[in-house]
Amino acid sequence: MRRKILAAFLSSVASGVSAQSGLPSAPPKAVPHPVTEAYFGMQVTDRYRSMESKDAETIIWMKAQDAWSRSVLDRITPREAFLAKMTTFSAAFGKVGGIWAAGGKLFYFDRAPGKDVFSLGVFENGHKRILLDMAAFMAAHGGTPYAIDWLQSSHDGAKIAVGISAGGSEDSSITVFDVATGRAIAGPIDRAADDGVDWSEDGSSLFFIRSQPFGPASKPTDKYRNEATDYWDLKSEPRAVLGAALPGGPITDPDEEGFLRHVPHRSELLLMGVTGVKPERRLWWGKPADPRAQRVTWTPIAAYEDGITNVEMNRTTLFLMTHKDAPRFKILALPIGGTLAQAKTIIPPSDSQLVEGEVVAADGLYISVRRGIYSQLLRFSNDGKVSEIALPVHGSIENLAADVDEPGAVVMLDGSKTPVAHYRYDPARKAFDVLPLDIHPAFEPDRYAVSDLEAIARDGSKIPLTVVGPAGAIQPRAMILTAYGAYGRSDFPYFDFNMPTFVDAGISMAKCTVRGGGELGEAWRLAGKGKDKPNTWRDAIACAETLIAKGYTTPALLTIEGTSAGGIMVGRAATERPDLFAAAIDRVGDVNMLRAETMPAGPANIPEFGTVTDPQGFKDLYEMDVIQHVKLGVQYPAFLITAGLNDARVEPWTGAKLAAMLEENPAHRPVLYRLEQQDGHGLGSAKSTREAEQADIAAFVLWQTGAPAWQPR
Repeated sequence: MRRKILAAFLSSVASGVSAQSGLPSAPPKAVPHPVTEAYFGMQVTDRYRSMESKDAETIIWMKAQDAWSRSVLDRITPREAFLAKMTTFSAAFGKVGGIWAAGGKLFYFDRAPGKDVFSLGVFENGHKRILLDMAAFMAAHGGTPYAIDWLQSSHDGAKIAVGISAGGSEDSSITVFDVATGRAIAGPIDRAADDGVDWSEDGSSLFFIRSQPFGPASKPTDKYRNEATDYWDLKSEPRAVLGAALPGGPITDPDEEGFLRHVPHRSELLLMGVTGVKPERRLWWGKPADPRAQRVTWTPIAAYEDGITNVEMNRTTLFLMTHKDAPRFKILALPIGGTLAQAKTIIPPSDSQLVEGEVVAADGLYISVRRGIYSQLLRFSNDGKVSEIALPVHGSIENLAADVDEPGAVVMLDGSKTPVAHYRYDPARKAFDVLPLDIHPAFEPDRYAVSDLEAIARDGSKIPLTVVGPAGAIQPRAMILTAYGAYGRSDFPYFDFNMPTFVDAGISMAKCTVRGGGELGEAWRLAGKGKDKPNTWRDAIACAETLIAKGYTTPALLTIEGTSAGGIMVGRAATERPDLFAAAIDRVGDVNMLRAETMPAGPANIPEFGTVTDPQGFKDLYEMDVIQHVKLGVQYPAFLITAGLNDARVEPWTGAKLAAMLEENPAHRPVLYRLEQQDGHGLGSAKSTREAEQADIAAFVLWQTGAPAWQPR
């Protein structure tokens, strides 16, 4: 009976309004089915545990909540014009990303002006062309949304392996294309969700990471466990050669993946063990190089404790980026086949410099570093000299690519008000050339102002804070404060194609560099992890207080926003200091951390967040859990909660639980639960899908901050 009532409600909200008020009907209340469990002597109640089953009743309720949200947002009249303006501006850009260099070619994700999805492009001999048109691909597959998840070319650039998935699922299948013709020559092969592909020297075969078959009897948490390294000759069915479930290899942990890499132009192999989201790797040399027959002698190089987070190599040298005894990282070099005892430091640690990444070219190693929040480029040449290369843009290196057999490097650069462009550095001329990859519309950067500030956290730490708004005098405005703070991921200011439309509509943008990220090195990451995770949201609170104190905004005009693991930050900042914010936006957010490890991606995230099976881990996760900190009688900010029905990283029931808890509160402010029914976590989403979401965010913010024209009809 309840299912019929909910279905009837869903239909009525989607098609009409209340006959009495002319306003959208209120959404249905969720029915709690409380489950109480004891964790190390503490009783914890989960009022909406039943939602985790995603049964028919739960799905109908989610869709009804989405329909309610849609009915409200669609009655905010300026939203349509905002979306049209944003779409028109961003559609004039040609967006390129994910550069991969090989065989004198550049491969990349390409979204041409006016296109909705990224295709696969190649740049060769001064010209670019599309290898795989995803709009045509989707049309040939009945219009189902598809996305390119990853790409990896053979060493000579003649073939390219591409991971493609449907509906935002990130469940990639691998297909190999001939670069000269664009024709698919092998595949698709399913369960290739990782981009850990390595080609043989002659391009006749490859190794890739493959998930285990997932059947009706499998548990959700089995999805990414016991992954194997498969060998594929592009003709026969792939064959597993390495993994925890197989004998003879050093990978024994079911949560560890083994990424194989051939040493360029040599017979040795490098094996990297990676566990979940842990940034560190452990390493082995392998020889003779016959992993197809599982006859390899593996010699250890480094353990997780050695702090190695990135690996590059040429035919003579292995370059290791590590945070051991170097909180802001250093780079070591050792001979191929050698040991850590033979390693020499080529880029030493520095308190004023953060080492971010490295790529190998024929003329040496190129290294991206940060000084403050802005990027610099270094080069360690083959003769052992380190030099700094002046960049053409004062901003951020978003991507760095090189071919081990070609001199020079390709640099992707942008800034808070400087659109992305790609440059090729020529070491012979010591000069950059602009690559004709990016297309920009007319843009007036002087209309906007960038302010680099600092907030002081409660323990005295200085938190970098960047504000983008209109040029001119500072005055209180509606503002979105964004932060992330997890996995050691760096989240520096960048050019947001939607920024001009938001600022022109009256919304300034602020980015808070909270602890837990990697912006200031390994110590910064660890200071927002485990028992210190509260620093993440309290740093965001400090940023909010600074913005208010300096006159950029007020509590009645301020919205806090977080995505994915940033959901911890936004949810706990809003529940700990609800007085600071008019609204909160939780995008596909981790808000139910006590239940995180029950999700498909949960076990892989235990190294980052902890486990409820450990007393300290439980204590940490309870403190991070947003839902457990929603209390009756407290007026929280208005919430916009987004979710994707196909999301395997953060299940849609997490946000649904939060919406249900908030709606239990008497006289709660608006709570909107927005569900993408043919999408997942957002990676690979169509441009139109993301822009519709951004228009909803703008409408929600201006509604909740009191802009008169933005109130729902």
